[in-house]
Amino acid sequence: MASIVLGVAASHSTLMNTHWDKVVHTERAEAFRDGLAAARDRIAAAAPDVVVLVGSNHFRGFWLDLIPSFTMGVGEVIAAGDGGTPKGPQKADPEFAQALAQQLVDRGTEVAISARLQIDHGQAHAIQYLLDGIDVPVVPLVVNVFAVPLPTMPRVAELGANITRAVAEIGGDKRVVVIASGGLSHQLPWPSDWTDPDGDDEEFLVDAWLNGRGEWERFDTRRREIIVSAQPTIFPDFDETFLADLEKGEMRQYAELTSAQIAERAGNGGQELRTWMLMIAALGFAPGKALAYAEMPEWLTGMGVAVIEPTETTTQDGTR
Repeated sequence: MASIVLGVAASHSTLMNTHWDKVVHTERAEAFRDGLAAARDRIAAAAPDVVVLVGSNHFRGFWLDLIPSFTMGVGEVIAAGDGGTPKGPQKADPEFAQALAQQLVDRGTEVAISARLQIDHGQAHAIQYLLDGIDVPVVPLVVNVFAVPLPTMPRVAELGANITRAVAEIGGDKRVVVIASGGLSHQLPWPSDWTDPDGDDEEFLVDAWLNGRGEWERFDTRRREIIVSAQPTIFPDFDETFLADLEKGEMRQYAELTSAQIAERAGNGGQELRTWMLMIAALGFAPGKALAYAEMPEWLTGMGVAVIEPTETTTQDGTR
């Protein structure tokens, strides 16, 4: 039977690609980049047959006309190429993806499906750095972390546990790595509630989110100007405690956080912690290892990398 052989989580930021020459905290930036390389080596050593790639979408593949809580790519996977990340078709495994989606539905954690899923840097950043040189198909799973109402953390954890059960039910002997892309703490200059934008910039962003389908690039220049000019807001104490708890295997407490609590403790960008929680739950809340943490105001984000090895006590029920 197929099995999960490794879990990896890493922050993403297109500013890492486009603004490296503006980095002030060079040692921190290099430490994070080295952490990505170490995680990439762990993935290569795990020799996966397929990667379940959990991430967010920054309104380049999804828009306010339709945003499911969870969407799985079960056919073509096409990267938008924003911010210097990979562009174009990505290697996929439709047969495995379709079987996984069916198993998740059978277990009561329905996911929407897409036969032609456009991903953005929320997942392509991981392809660029964590899968560099590794010839492996990806099954993208997009979590809505920006357009309220957001899926609850308990629901995210339930889906993660069911991924473990679903993988165990799929025939064959595929080795599966689960990668989470997103977080850690950061505050984006985006409306916290798209139904109530405040000021010209937020009104522009909501317009882009609503009308960007098929022409997201038309809005991209001003979008990036808004992002680049934002005041950095990072919560390093939260990030460091989060990673310390991950190493101790004490992450269930985070599965009970509300969206309001996450925003207060980790900023609105901290809602991306849902991707970490999904991976952590899929690995049975086993203790992990933090490979890097860097507080990067130049990238607006607390940048972390961590890995979790499945333990012998991790069962096909996704528990320990």
